[in-house]
Amino acid sequence: MTGKAIQVNSEIGRLKTVLVKRPGPEVENITPDSMERLLFDDIPFLKIAQQEHDYFTDVLRKHGAKVLYIDQLASETLALSGDIRNKFIETFLDEAGYDLGTTHDTLKEYLMSFDVPEMVEKLYAGVRRNEFAFSNDSLHDLAGRDAANPFLLDPLPNAYFTRDPQASIGNGITINHMTYKARQPESLFTEYVMNYHPSFAGKVDIWRDRDYLTRIEGGDELVLNDHVLAIGVSQRTSSKSIEGLSKELFANPNAKFDTVVAIEIPHNHAMMHLDTVFTMVNKAQFTVFPGIMDDEGKMNIFVLHPGQNGRIILEHHTNLEETIKEVLNLKELDLILTGNDDPIISPREQWNDGSNTLTIAPGEVVTYNRNYVSNQLLREHGILVHEVISSELSRGRGGPRCMSQPLWRDDL
Repeated sequence: MTGKAIQVNSEIGRLKTVLVKRPGPEVENITPDSMERLLFDDIPFLKIAQQEHDYFTDVLRKHGAKVLYIDQLASETLALSGDIRNKFIETFLDEAGYDLGTTHDTLKEYLMSFDVPEMVEKLYAGVRRNEFAFSNDSLHDLAGRDAANPFLLDPLPNAYFTRDPQASIGNGITINHMTYKARQPESLFTEYVMNYHPSFAGKVDIWRDRDYLTRIEGGDELVLNDHVLAIGVSQRTSSKSIEGLSKELFANPNAKFDTVVAIEIPHNHAMMHLDTVFTMVNKAQFTVFPGIMDDEGKMNIFVLHPGQNGRIILEHHTNLEETIKEVLNLKELDLILTGNDDPIISPREQWNDGSNTLTIAPGEVVTYNRNYVSNQLLREHGILVHEVISSELSRGRGGPRCMSQPLWRDDL
């Protein structure tokens, strides 16, 4: 690796460079029939969602962050050569289920007819069956459930949650095999940017690529400090992925991590990732949704350390506060409970991403304005809170941390 293009050694260092995706036409290509398959509970109003996202990125810029857009980086990457673009399209179509044949050939020709930025926008937005004429000799495309889908290529409306297709860890990154087919194409854009874009190629360690079969997503990957990770065992990240990533980090001389805290959370849509229930906001302060603990405050937590001959040492814990204090060598810990632990407010604000805080500097966070009880509690605990508007963005089931992938943070 020559130079460094990524530096993320904590959740709380001053945010200097961040990757985002502005909501685009893909959001308007959600229908009531496709909502569940595309992982949405509602259909955001795109015009307002874009205004809210612009407000969000303006707040980040105002506080010193350079904002990069994944679709722009992808366009710059695919414009480098016809070979790169051809290889990308072949992979994209293959993963969408289009082998060599008339549908594959016509789709490819159609996509390649656009200039590169328009082609990238089209891949995110999806391709409808009625956009162009094509002869079809595939029964699969003409009969059955798939034939009823108005899209030959589904839209990627979750793409504005850039936290999940990849995760910056130290000076490297995981390029993630995502859980659901609706999101899996998103990390292909990341793969090409990291492999070919001149700002990143040869400058980033790839800790884990997207070719693994086991699932992992960035919302479950938290960098607590320069040698400790927390990773959620969740609806979207498997224990096998955590173990595999841990082995890679422990064995790789470029990685400095020697501790991984695997935190099991309920496997459901309301708490799909660890960062929907647990985030770091200062050196010894965390937000936490109390619903992840049982009546006695216990959880299923495992601390992983490197052992001999590539093996892993496992320690079982049940107390989140004591575990975090131990791995971070802290005497005291301030756990700030979502919705102030009120039985009605807490789950409501957690559903609206009250626990999904984006820390932009120690003790300084960006949150949704709708979670006013949790925001006031953060302020009472000495946290500087920047609220962003959220009526439409929140319909996608993700908050400020979900919408951002830090690429560079100042070291503490």
